[in-house]
Amino acid sequence: MHTETIWFFKPGLAELNQRMQGTLLDLLSIRFTGIGDDYIEAQMSVSPDLHQPDGLVHGGAFVALAESVGSVGAFLTRDPEKFSSVGIEINANHIKSVRQGMVYATGRPLHLGKTTQVWQVEMRNDRLELVSISRMTIAIIERAVNK
Repeated sequence: MHTETIWFFKPGLAELNQRMQGTLLDLLSIRFTGIGDDYIEAQMSVSPDLHQPDGLVHGGAFVALAESVGSVGAFLTRDPEKFSSVGIEINANHIKSVRQGMVYATGRPLHLGKTTQVWQVEMRNDRLELVSISRMTIAIIERAVNK
């Protein structure tokens, strides 16, 4: 079954990752790795900088990864000259701990409305076991047009 693409525009991964330099995504070593017809993928390298005191990845790092994937996904579905997208709510369920390796995230929209979007992001470890799942709501805001 063929799925129509959801993207308004689809940059190359090198271009997308270049845009993220100097941002929180860069600081957390988050890199986009794939864009399909209806999903976006990223990965985050686990280092001790992401650990909480017990040596596990801090739950906030999972949330930052999820919000990054969902927000960038929402951004790519609208004309960036006419609209901006901002997260307004996010929740997360942390299923399994991670100490090292990579975390792989896949985000898919559950709802692509005119003024809001809802994205679900699943995060998996090196064994592809589910470690965290997040759902976020994103507001689509029309940019003011200079006349």
